[in-house]
Amino acid sequence: MSFKTDIEIAREANKKPIQEVGAKLGISSDDLLPYGHDKAKVSQQFINSVQDRPDGKLILVTAINPTPAGEGKTTTTVGLGDGLNAIGRNAAICIREASLGPCFGMKGGAAGGGYAQVVPMEEMNLHFTGDFHAITSAHNLLSAMIDNHIYWGNKLEIDERRVVWRRVMDMNDRALRDIVTSLGGVANGFPRQTGFDITVASEVMAILCLARDLTDLQRRLGDIIVAYTRAREPITCRDIKADGAMTVLLKDAMQPNLVQTLENNPAFVHGGPFANIAHGCNSVIATTTALKLADYVVTEAGFGADLGAEKFMNIKCRKAGIAPSAVVVVATVRAMKMNGGVAKADLGPENVQAVQAGCPNLGRHIENVKSFGVPVVVAINHFVSDTDAEVAAVKEYVASMGAEAILCKHWAKGSEGVIDLATRVAEIADADMANFAPLYPDEMSLFQKIETVAKRIYRADEVLADAKIRKQLKEWEEAGYGNLPVCMAKTQYSFTTDPNRRGAPTGHSVPIREVRLSAGAGFVVVICGEIMTMPGLPSVPASETIMLNAEGQIEGLF
Repeated sequence: MSFKTDIEIAREANKKPIQEVGAKLGISSDDLLPYGHDKAKVSQQFINSVQDRPDGKLILVTAINPTPAGEGKTTTTVGLGDGLNAIGRNAAICIREASLGPCFGMKGGAAGGGYAQVVPMEEMNLHFTGDFHAITSAHNLLSAMIDNHIYWGNKLEIDERRVVWRRVMDMNDRALRDIVTSLGGVANGFPRQTGFDITVASEVMAILCLARDLTDLQRRLGDIIVAYTRAREPITCRDIKADGAMTVLLKDAMQPNLVQTLENNPAFVHGGPFANIAHGCNSVIATTTALKLADYVVTEAGFGADLGAEKFMNIKCRKAGIAPSAVVVVATVRAMKMNGGVAKADLGPENVQAVQAGCPNLGRHIENVKSFGVPVVVAINHFVSDTDAEVAAVKEYVASMGAEAILCKHWAKGSEGVIDLATRVAEIADADMANFAPLYPDEMSLFQKIETVAKRIYRADEVLADAKIRKQLKEWEEAGYGNLPVCMAKTQYSFTTDPNRRGAPTGHSVPIREVRLSAGAGFVVVICGEIMTMPGLPSVPASETIMLNAEGQIEGLF
């Protein structure tokens, strides 16, 4: 049996003019700033005008730990949004923008798949409306202004050894992780060691995704700590006088992007922090706007629930004053087999025993999400190789965890294949069963917050942090930052910091390598194990097979 590729399906989409899609949510064409015929930004003026409306129901889609077998979290987010519209509900989708790094690296695109996609797929996976370029430019403008300030006399008395603001680019490039700048003599400034992160790890990205409006954006940008003096006094972006110009560069990027699904339903695609090195959610302004316009808003949080969902609850919901009415955890039979010890090459044949052996990873995520006081449904994202016995094994296991698993065929059938899930999710959301609360209070110490996540979500025995890191956390508390949430940077592949430990391991430790204060975004980044804030390309990057065909169409994006 041969299947069409995602890009072939996307190319055949019967897209409607973006003004028609906006009209579904009551957005007039005057309030849409079009980028071509099939995408537009929603004006800040319109967003301001709907703030007094009641909120719809928020539904979070998360997943088990990702495996090479694939889970389909974005695909399920899109499918569920289409499914809710198909059963007569007014629903909108909120997802993140794609980074060029994984697109040309290993992961591929981020617009869903099969018949549950957001289009235009090619643009979304490439430059889209230029938001990531604006974020990269604003970030690097600040970098340039810091070095320029030091060059022209260093009036603020910045200690060049304590400049903590690195540069960014939206590409996987391991060669730039640690570099020396300003070589070549007096005219080029003072040499110092620095490096690049990927744009999605930038604090500017996090700020854009958490800011409520342009005023809030500029305030947050101004609060960024970029360096310290010899007396260890913090120097902010505001001190460098870069916050105004950065806000100008981000003016258009702050406005959410509206596109459509293959079934012409509205989708907001805005912001894109990774969940393994940042907070992993789309923008607050897109989500809160969608909640004013739709009765149901389906959004996702990156990677497994131990990362994306934890940060969605502890960071995004806390900062934005929102709460999910239901959570969908996506799993596949194939991924259960891999968690049960089966190699990717051997996933085809039926193996109920391996499915059962791998289910504890799913069970751990169900328990964790329930601990936030929200009801959970499991979506089994169907693959053609799944057998009835394997699906039954997952359903049986989930029932034993006090939840329900529903088989979904949206990849192959679009909304028609996800009606059961959409109906059940709407019932749960309408029943107002959620009693949401974050995992820890604001007033808990920073190290206790780290321990709480490590022990209650990762099920670790201990957190390993040397005296230097503990001292740094204490200093930040004394400086008034103790009430901030923590943003854990950890491998997405395991509950542990070892990417090869699948399943639901216990008896492990979480080593902290570094902590970074994101004062503007409003959280402390905790870098665990070997996770990198600038990824590298794999031995055979996806970019090797991305090209234009004879008709001038893009091939190789997926």
